[in-house]
Amino acid sequence: MADHLDKEVYEALAEFRYQLKKFLHFSDLEAKKVGITPQQHQLLLAIKGYPGRESATPRELGERLFITHHACVGLIDRCEQLQLVTRRRNPDDGRSVLIEVTEKGEELLERLSEIHLNEIKRIRFFQDVLKG
Repeated sequence: MADHLDKEVYEALAEFRYQLKKFLHFSDLEAKKVGITPQQHQLLLAIKGYPGRESATPRELGERLFITHHACVGLIDRCEQLQLVTRRRNPDDGRSVLIEVTEKGEELLERLSEIHLNEIKRIRFFQDVLKG
């Protein structure tokens, strides 16, 4: 059996999880303030931040968001109705589509991303102050 972990390890893990949850709660509220759901915000970010390109297939997005293909297609449909994303035929595979962020979606995502970056900077500032 392994040695027992020190109390400080548990405190650090608990604090890390608390800070993650706190940031996610902040993120959810900010998405709602601009009129979209947290899931819609996550979809826009997953598309725009997809490695190597600015589009992704529904399957790729489902993997990134940890949701089923069916749930992802429904989320894409709702975002498309709001004119946040658009579908286009995949030139490399005519059987699939690529999802892209529209200009309207880009504007919302940029606004939310700036807000999130400011919050991350604020958190880092307070962490630095607390460290001394």
